[in-house]
Amino acid sequence: MSKHPDASGVGVPDAAAGNIVRVTTLDDPRLRDYSHQTDVALRKAQGSEHGLYLAESALVLERAVRAGHVPRSVLALGASVDDARLALGPWADSVPIFVGAGELLAELTGYILHRGIIASMNRPVLISPVELLRDARLVVVLENVADPTNVGAIFRSVGAIGADAVLVTPRCSDPFYRRAIRVSMGTVLQVPWTRSGDWSILAPQLHDEGFHIAALALSDDAVSLRSFASEGRRPDRLALVLGAEGDGLTPEALAAADTVVSIPMAHGIDSLNVAAASAVALWAVSS
Repeated sequence: MSKHPDASGVGVPDAAAGNIVRVTTLDDPRLRDYSHQTDVALRKAQGSEHGLYLAESALVLERAVRAGHVPRSVLALGASVDDARLALGPWADSVPIFVGAGELLAELTGYILHRGIIASMNRPVLISPVELLRDARLVVVLENVADPTNVGAIFRSVGAIGADAVLVTPRCSDPFYRRAIRVSMGTVLQVPWTRSGDWSILAPQLHDEGFHIAALALSDDAVSLRSFASEGRRPDRLALVLGAEGDGLTPEALAAADTVVSIPMAHGIDSLNVAAASAVALWAVSS
Protein backbone atom coordinates (compact mmCIF):
# COMPACT_ATOMS: atom_id res chain seq x y z
CA MET A 1 0.00 0.00 0.00
CA SER A 2 1.71 3.20 -1.16
CA LYS A 3 1.50 6.49 0.70
CA HIS A 4 2.76 9.83 -0.57
CA PRO A 5 3.81 12.75 1.64
CA ASP A 6 2.03 16.06 1.03
CA ALA A 7 3.52 19.53 1.42
CA SER A 8 2.89 19.54 5.17
CA GLY A 9 4.94 16.42 5.71
CA VAL A 10 1.93 14.37 6.80
CA GLY A 11 1.49 11.48 4.42
CA VAL A 12 -1.65 11.26 2.34
CA PRO A 13 -2.65 7.75 1.26
CA ASP A 14 -3.46 6.95 -2.35
CA ALA A 15 -7.00 5.98 -3.30
CA ALA A 16 -6.48 2.32 -2.48
CA ALA A 17 -5.26 3.12 1.03
CA GLY A 18 -8.51 4.76 2.09
CA ASN A 19 -8.35 6.16 5.61
CA ILE A 20 -4.76 5.18 6.48
CA VAL A 21 -2.47 8.20 6.90
CA ARG A 22 1.31 8.02 7.16
CA VAL A 23 2.69 10.30 9.89
CA THR A 24 6.06 11.84 9.11
CA THR A 25 5.73 14.99 11.27
CA LEU A 26 3.61 15.81 14.30
CA ASP A 27 1.93 18.92 12.82
CA ASP A 28 -1.44 17.40 11.96
CA PRO A 29 -4.02 18.91 14.37
CA ARG A 30 -5.85 15.57 14.41
CA LEU A 31 -2.93 14.15 16.41
CA ARG A 32 -3.61 16.43 19.38
CA ASP A 33 -5.68 13.72 21.05
CA TYR A 34 -2.43 11.81 21.63
CA SER A 35 -0.02 14.68 22.31
CA HIS A 36 1.02 14.18 25.95
CA GLN A 37 -2.63 14.57 26.94
CA THR A 38 -3.57 13.92 30.55
CA ASP A 39 -6.71 11.95 31.35
CA VAL A 40 -8.27 15.09 32.81
CA ALA A 41 -7.57 17.07 29.62
CA LEU A 42 -9.09 14.32 27.49
CA ARG A 43 -12.21 14.29 29.64
CA LYS A 44 -12.66 18.00 28.83
CA ALA A 45 -11.43 17.85 25.23
CA GLN A 46 -12.74 20.56 22.96
CA GLY A 47 -14.60 19.39 19.89
CA SER A 48 -16.09 16.42 21.74
CA GLU A 49 -19.57 16.26 23.22
CA HIS A 50 -18.76 14.30 26.39
CA GLY A 51 -14.95 14.13 26.32
CA LEU A 52 -12.53 11.46 25.13
CA TYR A 53 -10.62 8.49 26.47
CA LEU A 54 -7.76 6.41 25.06
CA ALA A 55 -8.11 2.69 24.32
CA GLU A 56 -4.73 0.97 24.26
CA SER A 57 -4.22 -2.29 22.31
CA ALA A 58 -6.28 -4.06 19.67
CA LEU A 59 -8.12 -6.07 22.34
CA VAL A 60 -9.26 -2.99 24.23
CA LEU A 61 -10.24 -1.19 21.02
CA GLU A 62 -12.27 -4.20 19.90
CA ARG A 63 -14.08 -4.33 23.25
CA ALA A 64 -14.80 -0.61 23.09
CA VAL A 65 -16.32 -0.92 19.61
CA ARG A 66 -18.37 -3.95 20.68
CA ALA A 67 -19.69 -1.90 23.60
CA GLY A 68 -20.99 0.66 21.11
CA HIS A 69 -18.37 3.34 21.77
CA VAL A 70 -17.50 5.55 18.81
CA PRO A 71 -13.83 5.84 17.75
CA ARG A 72 -12.40 9.18 16.68
CA SER A 73 -9.05 8.00 15.31
CA VAL A 74 -6.37 5.35 15.78
CA LEU A 75 -2.61 5.69 16.17
CA ALA A 76 -0.71 2.57 15.11
CA LEU A 77 2.77 1.27 14.49
CA GLY A 78 3.24 0.18 10.89
CA ALA A 79 2.95 -3.53 11.61
CA SER A 80 -0.28 -3.04 13.58
CA VAL A 81 -2.46 -1.56 10.83
CA ASP A 82 -4.23 -4.83 10.02
CA ASP A 83 -4.92 -5.42 13.73
CA ALA A 84 -6.33 -1.90 14.02
CA ARG A 85 -8.66 -2.43 11.08
CA LEU A 86 -9.93 -5.72 12.50
CA ALA A 87 -10.50 -4.17 15.91
CA LEU A 88 -12.39 -1.21 14.39
CA GLY A 89 -14.96 -3.53 12.86
CA PRO A 90 -17.62 -1.40 11.14
CA TRP A 91 -15.40 1.68 11.48
CA ALA A 92 -12.44 0.11 9.66
CA ASP A 93 -12.87 2.11 6.46
CA SER A 94 -14.01 5.45 7.89
CA VAL A 95 -11.98 6.28 11.01
CA PRO A 96 -8.52 7.80 10.35
CA ILE A 97 -5.68 5.37 11.14
CA PHE A 98 -2.45 7.28 11.65
CA VAL A 99 0.62 5.12 11.04
CA GLY A 100 4.18 6.01 11.99
CA ALA A 101 7.53 4.86 13.29
CA GLY A 102 7.80 3.91 16.94
CA GLU A 103 10.23 6.71 17.83
CA LEU A 104 8.02 9.38 16.27
CA LEU A 105 4.85 8.10 17.94
CA ALA A 106 6.64 7.91 21.29
CA GLU A 107 7.66 11.55 20.84
CA LEU A 108 4.01 12.41 20.23
CA THR A 109 2.48 10.47 23.12
CA GLY A 110 5.27 10.52 25.68
CA TYR A 111 5.38 6.73 25.94
CA ILE A 112 6.20 3.70 23.81
CA LEU A 113 3.28 1.98 22.13
CA HIS A 114 4.14 -1.48 23.44
CA ARG A 115 0.79 -2.85 22.26
CA GLY A 116 1.11 -1.26 18.84
CA ILE A 117 -2.23 0.57 18.87
CA ILE A 118 -3.91 3.36 20.77
CA ALA A 119 -7.28 4.82 19.82
CA SER A 120 -9.00 8.09 20.67
CA MET A 121 -12.58 7.26 21.67
CA ASN A 122 -15.63 9.41 22.31
CA ARG A 123 -16.86 8.97 25.86
CA PRO A 124 -20.39 7.59 26.00
CA VAL A 125 -23.17 9.20 28.00
CA LEU A 126 -23.43 7.62 31.46
CA ILE A 127 -26.83 6.27 32.44
CA SER A 128 -28.53 7.06 35.77
CA PRO A 129 -27.86 4.86 38.82
CA VAL A 130 -31.54 3.88 38.96
CA GLU A 131 -31.42 2.65 35.37
CA LEU A 132 -28.21 0.75 36.07
CA LEU A 133 -29.70 -0.96 39.14
CA ARG A 134 -32.99 -1.93 37.55
CA ASP A 135 -32.00 -5.38 36.29
CA ALA A 136 -28.96 -5.97 38.53
CA ARG A 137 -28.66 -8.44 41.40
CA LEU A 138 -25.03 -8.00 42.47
CA VAL A 139 -23.34 -4.60 42.21
CA VAL A 140 -20.07 -3.17 43.46
CA VAL A 141 -19.84 0.35 44.87
CA LEU A 142 -16.41 2.00 44.77
CA GLU A 143 -16.14 4.78 47.30
CA ASN A 144 -13.26 7.21 46.77
CA VAL A 145 -10.87 4.61 45.31
CA ALA A 146 -8.16 6.96 44.06
CA ASP A 147 -5.67 4.72 42.26
CA PRO A 148 -6.66 3.98 38.62
CA THR A 149 -4.71 0.71 38.84
CA ASN A 150 -6.96 -0.50 41.66
CA VAL A 151 -10.05 0.69 39.82
CA GLY A 152 -9.00 -1.26 36.72
CA ALA A 153 -8.17 -4.39 38.72
CA ILE A 154 -11.55 -4.28 40.47
CA PHE A 155 -13.36 -3.98 37.16
CA ARG A 156 -11.44 -6.99 35.87
CA SER A 157 -12.58 -9.01 38.90
CA VAL A 158 -16.16 -7.80 38.41
CA GLY A 159 -16.07 -8.88 34.77
CA ALA A 160 -14.38 -12.20 35.43
CA ILE A 161 -16.40 -13.29 38.47
CA GLY A 162 -19.69 -11.95 37.27
CA ALA A 163 -21.12 -8.97 39.14
CA ASP A 164 -23.73 -7.07 37.16
CA ALA A 165 -22.61 -3.46 37.50
CA VAL A 166 -20.37 -0.94 39.26
CA LEU A 167 -21.24 2.38 40.87
CA VAL A 168 -18.44 4.88 41.48
CA THR A 169 -18.86 7.73 43.95
CA PRO A 170 -18.07 11.36 43.08
CA ARG A 171 -14.51 11.25 44.45
CA CYS A 172 -13.58 7.88 42.93
CA SER A 173 -10.98 7.78 40.16
CA ASP A 174 -12.42 7.76 36.64
CA PRO A 175 -12.72 4.23 35.17
CA PHE A 176 -12.04 5.71 31.71
CA TYR A 177 -8.52 6.79 32.68
CA ARG A 178 -5.97 5.11 30.43
CA ARG A 179 -4.30 3.13 33.23
CA ALA A 180 -7.63 1.87 34.58
CA ILE A 181 -8.69 0.69 31.12
CA ARG A 182 -5.33 -0.98 30.49
CA VAL A 183 -5.23 -2.80 33.85
CA SER A 184 -8.82 -3.94 33.42
CA MET A 185 -7.95 -5.44 30.01
CA GLY A 186 -10.88 -3.49 28.61
CA THR A 187 -13.50 -4.83 31.03
CA VAL A 188 -14.15 -1.21 32.07
CA LEU A 189 -15.72 -0.98 28.61
CA GLN A 190 -17.80 -4.14 29.06
CA VAL A 191 -19.10 -3.95 32.63
CA PRO A 192 -22.06 -1.55 33.04
CA TRP A 193 -21.13 1.33 35.34
CA THR A 194 -22.05 4.89 36.17
CA ARG A 195 -21.21 7.70 38.56
CA SER A 196 -23.40 7.93 41.67
CA GLY A 197 -24.31 10.77 43.98
CA ASP A 198 -23.17 10.94 47.60
CA TRP A 199 -24.57 8.58 50.22
CA SER A 200 -27.56 10.81 51.01
CA ILE A 201 -28.70 10.07 47.45
CA LEU A 202 -27.13 6.67 46.80
CA ALA A 203 -28.30 4.80 49.91
CA PRO A 204 -32.02 5.53 49.31
CA GLN A 205 -31.61 4.56 45.64
CA LEU A 206 -30.10 1.21 46.60
CA HIS A 207 -32.70 0.53 49.29
CA ASP A 208 -35.59 1.60 47.06
CA GLU A 209 -34.42 -1.00 44.51
CA GLY A 210 -34.28 -3.67 47.23
CA PHE A 211 -30.51 -3.86 47.65
CA HIS A 212 -28.86 -4.96 50.87
CA ILE A 213 -25.77 -2.78 51.40
CA ALA A 214 -22.75 -4.75 52.64
CA ALA A 215 -19.70 -2.65 53.47
CA LEU A 216 -16.26 -4.28 53.58
CA ALA A 217 -14.48 -2.77 56.57
CA LEU A 218 -12.57 -3.52 59.73
CA SER A 219 -15.06 -3.06 62.53
CA ASP A 220 -15.77 -4.61 65.91
CA ASP A 221 -19.29 -5.49 64.82
CA ALA A 222 -18.28 -6.83 61.39
CA VAL A 223 -19.61 -10.18 60.21
CA SER A 224 -17.15 -12.65 58.77
CA LEU A 225 -17.35 -12.92 54.98
CA ARG A 226 -17.51 -16.71 55.36
CA SER A 227 -20.62 -16.38 57.51
CA PHE A 228 -22.22 -13.67 55.37
CA ALA A 229 -21.70 -15.65 52.15
CA SER A 230 -22.83 -18.98 53.59
CA GLU A 231 -25.65 -20.82 51.89
CA GLY A 232 -29.04 -19.24 52.38
CA ARG A 233 -27.75 -16.03 53.97
CA ARG A 234 -26.78 -13.91 50.95
CA PRO A 235 -29.47 -11.35 50.12
CA ASP A 236 -31.08 -11.65 46.70
CA ARG A 237 -29.98 -8.15 45.72
CA LEU A 238 -26.61 -7.16 47.11
CA ALA A 239 -24.40 -4.06 46.90
CA LEU A 240 -20.79 -4.65 47.99
CA VAL A 241 -19.10 -1.41 49.07
CA LEU A 242 -15.31 -1.05 48.82
CA GLY A 243 -13.43 1.92 50.23
CA ALA A 244 -10.38 4.05 49.57
CA GLU A 245 -6.87 2.71 49.90
CA GLY A 246 -5.57 3.30 53.41
CA ASP A 247 -8.48 5.32 54.78
CA GLY A 248 -11.14 2.71 54.10
CA LEU A 249 -14.82 3.57 54.03
CA THR A 250 -16.17 6.90 55.21
CA PRO A 251 -18.51 7.19 58.21
CA GLU A 252 -21.31 7.97 55.75
CA ALA A 253 -20.78 4.67 53.93
CA LEU A 254 -20.70 2.71 57.18
CA ALA A 255 -23.85 4.44 58.39
CA ALA A 256 -25.62 3.50 55.15
CA ALA A 257 -24.60 -0.17 55.39
CA ASP A 258 -27.06 -2.84 56.43
CA THR A 259 -24.15 -5.16 57.28
CA VAL A 260 -20.43 -4.57 57.81
CA VAL A 261 -18.40 -7.49 56.48
CA SER A 262 -14.74 -8.35 57.00
CA ILE A 263 -12.41 -10.88 55.37
CA PRO A 264 -10.72 -13.07 58.01
CA MET A 265 -6.95 -12.51 58.06
CA ALA A 266 -4.02 -14.57 59.31
CA HIS A 267 -0.41 -13.95 60.43
CA GLY A 268 -1.17 -10.54 61.91
CA ILE A 269 -2.13 -8.99 58.57
CA ASP A 270 -5.07 -6.63 59.03
CA SER A 271 -6.36 -6.26 55.48
CA LEU A 272 -5.90 -6.87 51.77
CA ASN A 273 -5.34 -4.38 48.99
CA VAL A 274 -8.77 -3.14 47.85
CA ALA A 275 -8.46 -4.83 44.45
CA ALA A 276 -7.56 -8.17 46.04
CA ALA A 277 -10.38 -7.77 48.57
CA SER A 278 -12.85 -7.19 45.75
CA ALA A 279 -11.90 -10.49 44.09
CA VAL A 280 -12.17 -12.44 47.34
CA ALA A 281 -15.51 -10.91 48.31
CA LEU A 282 -17.03 -11.30 44.84
CA TRP A 283 -15.95 -14.94 44.62
CA ALA A 284 -17.38 -15.64 48.07
CA VAL A 285 -20.81 -14.14 47.45
CA SER A 286 -21.00 -15.60 43.92
CA SER A 287 -20.13 -19.17 44.87
